[in-house]
Amino acid sequence: MDIAKAAQGLKGPGADALQAASMLGLIEGGADALSALRELVADAEAGKHTDAIVPADAVLQAPIPTPRKNVFCVGRNYAEHIAEGDRAQKQNVGVTEHPVFFTKPPTSIVPPDGDVLIFPQVSTSIDYEVELAVVIGKPGRNISKADAMDHVFGYTILNDITARDIQRRHGGQYFKGKGLDGSCPLGPWIETADAIADPHALSIGLKVNGEQRQEGKTADMIFDIPTLIAALSEGLTLQPGDIIATGTPSGVGYAMDPPKFLKDGDTVVCEVSGIGTLSNSVRAV
Repeated sequence: MDIAKAAQGLKGPGADALQAASMLGLIEGGADALSALRELVADAEAGKHTDAIVPADAVLQAPIPTPRKNVFCVGRNYAEHIAEGDRAQKQNVGVTEHPVFFTKPPTSIVPPDGDVLIFPQVSTSIDYEVELAVVIGKPGRNISKADAMDHVFGYTILNDITARDIQRRHGGQYFKGKGLDGSCPLGPWIETADAIADPHALSIGLKVNGEQRQEGKTADMIFDIPTLIAALSEGLTLQPGDIIATGTPSGVGYAMDPPKFLKDGDTVVCEVSGIGTLSNSVRAV
């Protein structure tokens, strides 16, 4: 689909943003760019701007293949997940007073139907975590909870693949165990904020080889999306295209008895209602 070529026939402030032909360009273009894109789609459906028609054999990329910053992630944001983790590790951390943040590097991004990479010589305890991800649309720093949702462009699905043994090896800190190449499936697309009436009223789940492992509701988040945006933006500028993964419900592999980790050849399917499904295969390298 050649958005840039098709957008040459459009006029108005949003058309210039589409010339960049990238998701980041669209997000940065704001409401005008989104309106122009919708006009483009309507014209394509009416038989105009054929360059904007998606070919039947098109292959989806990650919605934002190369974020300008690390992906922001939230740990310990569902009570049942906290409880299962405390049981598995024989500890009692419980609910934290403030959100726990960590990041995953851009090199970890995997597209829909792409391969989750596992490195047997590095880790033998690869886990999964389905998450609702928020995509920032309007820049801001020290954003109030009251204004937070105005900064949201849309939502997608993220699988926070984690090397649990590496995470434990490095003192329980998150980055190294969650930052390996191929450890951040993202997609299948971004649903714009106006298409999701209430992001805190979605079902969320994950299957491995058809077996339901995780099942929950975003209503069960301990820290809701406005709270996460407000806390993360304290003294830190959020930019258009920044991604915030909001945590995972219970059912992760390491907390099972015995643990069930991912292995070469597995198929992992994440689902969030209102968005769709994100499917990936596991490949040992």
